[in-house]
This record gives sequence, structure tokens and C-alpha cells, in this order.
Amino acid sequence: MKVLIAEDDTFIREGLNDLLSNEGYSCILAENGQLAWQAFQSEKPELVLLDIMMPEKDGYSLCREIRQHNQNIPIIFITAKSEEIDQVLGLELGADDYIMKPFGTREVIARIRAVTRRYLKTQTQHKQNNSFNLHDLVIYPDELRAQRGEQIIDLSLRDIKIIKLLYAMRGKVVDRDTLFNQCWGRDYFASSRTLDQHISKLRKAIEVDPKNPTVIKTIHGVGYRIE
Repeated sequence: MKVLIAEDDTFIREGLNDLLSNEGYSCILAENGQLAWQAFQSEKPELVLLDIMMPEKDGYSLCREIRQHNQNIPIIFITAKSEEIDQVLGLELGADDYIMKPFGTREVIARIRAVTRRYLKTQTQHKQNNSFNLHDLVIYPDELRAQRGEQIIDLSLRDIKIIKLLYAMRGKVVDRDTLFNQCWGRDYFASSRTLDQHISKLRKAIEVDPKNPTVIKTIHGVGYRIE
């Protein structure tokens, strides 16, 4: 899922890029409103994060132009402005949510996952439900969630990519290169530590006992497998 990050503060822009890339999004970066508008037209993102106060073209103006071309794409404003009138104006222009500076990583992830779920639901509402059973779990890819009994488990886009790939090849070992190519992208610089850390984090979410996993098995020296 492509995300356009339009933010003139380099530190915030790169921080959001790192955070969302780790979540499994493909990020397009723009340092001002005019470059963001060009990137929107050429890259056709599926989610937009807009700083309000940007050079060349501010976030409000950019939001208006985007909405003239696409009424459905999720737009989240990133702003240091806290006045109620600014929030009302942004929502009237068609923003889906706000992230207020300074913000924490957990808040950003929670808000973006919520907007992503709404977007995915609208994209698949006329399609067949693509949930599937995995051991004692039900996986809901379009909701970025899994369920075990009454327990709801929030997942990231990358978590879903990994689970879907392992499930599609269940019974077979999926090697590390395939996992990186399919779930991170071929341009990603592969690191065994990155993969192992992510699998460990995923196990903490979906395994009953992460130290003795039954859903995702490790095949030492090769990769991972789902039975």
C-alpha cells in the first residue's frame, strides 16, 4: 500500500518513513506541497499524510486538489495547530483524521491502521470475504486483525503479508529470500536479524506461547513454515 508523506520537516518526514516502512507501507516522500501534488499525480498513492504548514502549497490547498480528483483516498493531516477551527476546516475539506505534533509512535500506528482498515473495507465490500482459518485463529486481512475466540489481535500490513505468504505455501518451507522479496520488496537490503525480529514480534501477537510456537515454525538455516 503506497503512502504519500508530505512534510517539510526532514526529521519528522524521515521518522514517519521509517515507522511506516516497518509497518509494511511503501512510502513516497515530498518536502513541500508542490512536490507532493506532483507525486500524488504520478505515483497514485492509496493513503496521504499531509503537513498543514508547507512551502509552495499548504496542506489545506493540497487536500482540496486531491479531493477534486479522488473522493475516497484516506487523508490524514499532520499538524502542530491545535485550535478547533483548524480541525473543523480540515475535516470539512475531506480529511479523515488528524495527527497532532508532537506525537508518539503508538498513536501514529493506531490512527493509520484505523484509516487503513476503513479504506480496505471500502475496497473489498463488494467482494467475497477473504478471511481464513489458521490453527485456532481466524485471519481477517482486510481488517488487519486476527481473532482467537473472543480475543481480537491487531496486526500490521507486513504481518498480514507474512501470514498470507506462509499460509499460501503451508506445509512447505518459505526461505528467507522469498520472505524478504514478497513481504519487504526486492529492493530491500536483506538482514536476517530484521526478519527474525519481526517474526518474534508477530509470534508474541498470535502465538499462545511465543517461546513454543505452534503457528509459525522455524526451520533452522532455511526459513519458516506453517503446517
